[in-house]
Amino acid sequence: MKDFILKWRKLDWLLLLAITILLLLSISILYSLNLNVESSNFLIFKKQLFFAISGMVLFFTFANFNYSFWSTYAKVIFILFILVLITVLILGTTVKGTTGWIYIGPFTIQPVEFAKLALIIFLARYFSTHAQDFALFRHIFISGLFTLVFVALVMLQPDLGSALVLLGTWIFMLLFTGIRRKHLYWLGVSFAAVITLSWFFILQAYQKSRILTFLNPSLDPMGGGYNVIQSMIAVGSGKLFGRGLALGSQSSLNFLPEPGTDFIFSVIAEDLGFVGVTIVLVLFALIFYRLLSIMRKCQDNFGAYLILGIVGMLLVQTFINISMNMGISPVTGIPLPLLSAGGSSIWAVMIALGIAESINIRNS
Repeated sequence: MKDFILKWRKLDWLLLLAITILLLLSISILYSLNLNVESSNFLIFKKQLFFAISGMVLFFTFANFNYSFWSTYAKVIFILFILVLITVLILGTTVKGTTGWIYIGPFTIQPVEFAKLALIIFLARYFSTHAQDFALFRHIFISGLFTLVFVALVMLQPDLGSALVLLGTWIFMLLFTGIRRKHLYWLGVSFAAVITLSWFFILQAYQKSRILTFLNPSLDPMGGGYNVIQSMIAVGSGKLFGRGLALGSQSSLNFLPEPGTDFIFSVIAEDLGFVGVTIVLVLFALIFYRLLSIMRKCQDNFGAYLILGIVGMLLVQTFINISMNMGISPVTGIPLPLLSAGGSSIWAVMIALGIAESINIRNS
């Protein structure tokens, strides 16, 4: 009993507090959105409440696990999720043109959310094993090749947003491996070349049109530019203190698409204003600060890279979602961590944060 008390006294309570507040805010926003639906059964709210509570259970469960377990089975986990992503392509359910969901009993699971964590575990193992040799380009190439396996399978769904998160997480982790400047330069040149060649030889006309519409939404205000325009209106209309929960015209009158998932940040901006947005950003900043604090005191490379990957994944997702809501990046189906409705996202993020807490407990 004494050992149990000592273990949980080492818990990072600031990290847990920030997580809890974001989950409570998510539940509140989704409840307010249901108030604007005639004869609503509050199903989305009830689901999010369930996922938040069960996510907390997962957080404490994985915090209790010794994180070295993930290093031992990193290769097995990587191979397992390759098979899972292939299975999704064959047996998965298609929603809005993306074949990325699998029904398991009453639940719809989106495996790519868990595949992001699987890739982080594998890369953390690979980077920690070859930490002294990353001046050699072959390790950059090999780790990139493993990442591209996941990226390719996700692009076949197709899910561009998740593919960008996978790729962005690898790049973020790579920047902290002691990569040589000339290798970083050649990676940048390679990415620029791929983007240029894709524009002229791979992208179809409708895909180019989407990019052009992102750059100038007014080109197609009732089509491809509609989501961006409505989101920007919602963000701007909140002003300093917001209109109040359930009182935002963009979300209450259904002008804003997907208000509970992709565009929940716009709902927060409209309902709670600049003050509410600032609180959200401060809470995310606190989570990143606490995770980096855990990384700094980590006594082994695997744990440090694992934390780094989790930070990278959450940072990339948060940046893409918020910038999408503000009209400064293309619209992709990326959830805002801990806030957007969606069980797979909540569970995957809470498992990742639970693993981070496990690293904290065992390095304190």
